[in-house]
Amino acid sequence: MRQRSAAIITLFVLAATVAIAQQSPVFTPFGALPVLDSYLEALRRQAGIPGMSAAVVRDGVVIWEKGYGFQNTASRIAATPDTPYLVGDLSGTLAAAMLLECAERRQLYLDDPIRKYGVELPESAVTIRQLLSHTTPALEEPFAYSPERYAQLTGVMEKCEIRSYRKSTAALLDRMAMQDSVPGTDLWHSDTVLREGEFDSDDVSRYRRVLDRMAVPYKIDTRLRAERTELPPMTMTAAGGLVSTVRDLARLDAALDSNLILQQETLDTAWSPVVTPAGFVSPMGLGWFVQSHRGERVVWHFGLIPGAYSSLMLKLPDRKITFILLANSDGLSAPFQLPSGNVTKSLFATLFLRLVT
Repeated sequence: MRQRSAAIITLFVLAATVAIAQQSPVFTPFGALPVLDSYLEALRRQAGIPGMSAAVVRDGVVIWEKGYGFQNTASRIAATPDTPYLVGDLSGTLAAAMLLECAERRQLYLDDPIRKYGVELPESAVTIRQLLSHTTPALEEPFAYSPERYAQLTGVMEKCEIRSYRKSTAALLDRMAMQDSVPGTDLWHSDTVLREGEFDSDDVSRYRRVLDRMAVPYKIDTRLRAERTELPPMTMTAAGGLVSTVRDLARLDAALDSNLILQQETLDTAWSPVVTPAGFVSPMGLGWFVQSHRGERVVWHFGLIPGAYSSLMLKLPDRKITFILLANSDGLSAPFQLPSGNVTKSLFATLFLRLVT
């Protein structure tokens, strides 16, 4: 049934993109954005996503944002651009930014084996670069997207900054004024054990206020009916745990594009495909997927918490345009095989790319 629904959505988007092409919209608030708005809502409904938030950033400025549906269907609370969601694997882009900052300060080297930092994996010689790019030197496949392996970078970061990974994440969120973002849903629970000096009571209270209004997660059945999902508390790691909003992620995006976090040379490396010694070209750079679409560089990442949340962040860095989507079901990511490294499998991404490229 889900395959049938996906097929229906595919036909819908094909028809939509034909209409878009005929309109030849200009990417301004009075051109493509109204088209994007109307088709996003239709796609959301077709996918059965209860609530979704979206934003478009250009040159570091949010030029459009909107909420769709409900962050809580029972109480009919509407989703808005400042609705917090768990972003899943998209959390890994923060880990990449922080580790690359450490590399710029020469506190670590990307080709160091992770065992140098007290982190162990079955592939004893695996390096930081290989984990960031999901390349696998000792396995049969040269590329294997694995959030579990990527999470081992948590320990590497803690060796770099000599403090908890959660604290490093919180420091970055504060630097970027991401006040509606939280490093881990477990901070909502009073019995969560924090490291000594990690956060003061004001920090914890602020985080809990954000978590109190987080979008409720839902599992969608084959008839597109939403059932509330109960998730266990999640801590912050290199691979997951971040709660954020499209507005806050737009601030992070603007900081990256303005070189407030990383130097341009570092970004150029991070946003270029990694090539292994054997000549394999990975679909990832350092912490980001990278591909070409119609001759244009596309940098992107997604998040997936099955039966609960999903996310998508897609950048056209040469134009400094970014598209951000967050949802309280897995409908943005689960149907589209995004771990394979091709964002055009996503109907949401395809819609946006058809409008702007």
